[in-house]
Amino acid sequence: MELKLLVTLQSDTDTDAKNSRKLIELKMKRLTTKEKEIMELYWQHGPLFVKELLEYYDEPRPHFNTLSTTVRILEKKGFLDHKQFGTSYQYFPTISEQEYGRSSLTGIIKNYFDDSYLSAVSSFVKEEKISVEELKELIEQIENSNS
Repeated sequence: MELKLLVTLQSDTDTDAKNSRKLIELKMKRLTTKEKEIMELYWQHGPLFVKELLEYYDEPRPHFNTLSTTVRILEKKGFLDHKQFGTSYQYFPTISEQEYGRSSLTGIIKNYFDDSYLSAVSSFVKEEKISVEELKELIEQIENSNS
């Protein structure tokens, strides 16, 4: 499944208000379990070399080459970028965990609930995954945010 994420970037040098923001669309595929595990480490610890990333794993640790390949795949997918330091690369996330979570949720609702948040919430209510109190709290939050 491909996810689309819109990121707003603020330009430091552009003083023209209508040109100061650019929308960039990142077409990203969903993260595999291993990719998500790696991204969580980048989100928690910030920029890391693959050698540093390896240190966060318990024994038995993945092989350096396996980890390095997965990191390059994440870069190709648009989740990571890098800075070069001599012959080494320090990788860093291009999106936050919150941005990924929002884009994942949007994709799920679009693909499984016909792009209807009402259908998604209704499904939770029917399956008793959300209580009446939680639903009332949600309605209250919506009403307060609209006033």
